[in-house]
Amino acid sequence: MGKRSSVLEFAVLGLLHESPLHGYELRKRLNSVLGSFRALSYGSLYPCLKALVRAGWIVEDEPTDPVGTARSGKRSKIVYKLTADGKEHFQTLLGDAGPAAWEDENFGVHFAFFARTDATTRLRILEGRRSRLEERVEGFRAALLRTRERVDAYTLELQRHGLDSVEREVRWLNELIDGERRGQHDQHHESTGTTDQST
Repeated sequence: MGKRSSVLEFAVLGLLHESPLHGYELRKRLNSVLGSFRALSYGSLYPCLKALVRAGWIVEDEPTDPVGTARSGKRSKIVYKLTADGKEHFQTLLGDAGPAAWEDENFGVHFAFFARTDATTRLRILEGRRSRLEERVEGFRAALLRTRERVDAYTLELQRHGLDSVEREVRWLNELIDGERRGQHDQHHESTGTTDQST
């Protein structure tokens, strides 16, 4: 599977983990929940669903009232459900905190399912994403220094805009990381029955 296909696979499994959905609902949910999938088409969704069915991670479920559907003249909608193997595979994907999870498209999808991700994995992904963006900030700054004298004012503004955007995301990640660490710290004290005596 290509990079975008694997991201779509993860997103589909995550949404079906919440509840069974038919294709239209699934596409709508993908478009509304995940910004990176705004342009998602049925052309990319249905091959992904077929591949997930073949892998045994989801099943196609026929409607419970085929007679009523036939009477209304509407075409029956296939409902997609996660299998036990699919749930297990989704948990494996959730636990992946490696470099692939820090990339632009992957990070957004992982972040969308952070509520179901354990705290240690969340922190590892956030810190990895931050280190990736800090490298990008250095790259932007170096490019600005190199090209400042050679490019026109608009190109320079575009470079500055890129730098500002990445720096803003790094600040946001710093806040999230601090929050995660505080949460882990508080949980540790609750589980051990100790309190922080520092003032």
